Amino acid sequence: MSTADLIQRYYDTFNGGDREALLDLLADDVAHDINQGDTEEGKAAFRAFLKKMDHSYAEQVQDLVIMTSNCGTHAAAEFYIQGTYLKTDEGLPPATGQIYRLRVGAFFDVRDGLIFRVTNYYNLKKWIRMVGGAE
Repeated sequence: MSTADLIQRYYDTFNGGDREALLDLLADDVAHDINQGDTEEGKAAFRAFLKKMDHSYAEQVQDLVIMTSNCGTHAAAEFYIQGTYLKTDEGLPPATGQIYRLRVGAFFDVRDGLIFRVTNYYNLKKWIRMVGGAE
């Protein structure tokens, strides 16, 4: 599978809600750079992150654009995340079912056909404005 196909599958499984299929695309020692947060390592941490996100948010990736390096070891994606804020996430404004659409950038490192680094970036202040919270 090409790197572009791997990243496409990553987002297809995300949109399909198949978290185990998504995790199967990750190296066991995956590093996950969370937007404005820490780096977490390993599939168990990634699984816990997905569970936490699914508890508070219902999201779909839209208008996905994937870019890859010539050697296939690096990729980037730009997309919009269309979501509903379901349950209040700690430290963020109260959830009341607000709907949002936010541009996101993601970066990947690939090794042996698996993703071993995922870095996500989005404008948190803009998201807070979208869900009606104070900055």
